[in-house]
Amino acid sequence: MQEKPSRLHEFFNKHRELIMYCIFGVTTTIISWGTYWLFMLILPFGYNISMTLFKKVIDVNINIFVSNVISWIVAVSVAFVTNKLWVFESKSWERKLVWGEAVTFIGGRMLTGAIEIVALPVVISCGLDQTLFGVEGFPAKMLITMSIVILNYILSKFISFNLDGKADPKKGENGETNQ
Repeated sequence: MQEKPSRLHEFFNKHRELIMYCIFGVTTTIISWGTYWLFMLILPFGYNISMTLFKKVIDVNINIFVSNVISWIVAVSVAFVTNKLWVFESKSWERKLVWGEAVTFIGGRMLTGAIEIVALPVVISCGLDQTLFGVEGFPAKMLITMSIVILNYILSKFISFNLDGKADPKKGENGETNQ
């Protein structure tokens, strides 16, 4: 006699992909913050560079820029591997497929990163400039982040890890479930 799966097990099976995306998203965020923190500590004190952003001159420490770039590269690499293997279960390591997945994944993350950079000041200037947790514009940052996470999921599911034309990697060519 086979035991009936628990409701929790059924819920997980039904929503596995989204649950795994959230788990690895939090993991990737922690890795991003951790590598940023680490490189801020170990890089020698750098020079400040001045740049103009929205008609305002901003001095940026080069360590902040370099640490942020390194943390982005590490985070996107971790996100690619975890999304490929455990979220969207794209198990093939055929060179052409992996290359296509990587290029579209990184391209998608660059696109959503650019959207975030542009959208945040726009949303803040449109009135979502309240202070939350002592940070001005933090509600706008939260809204933009949630939108970017959703967009990253859609790009990954339907483009990066769907290069063979199937929306569900567990389904065969006629849409039949392979189990």
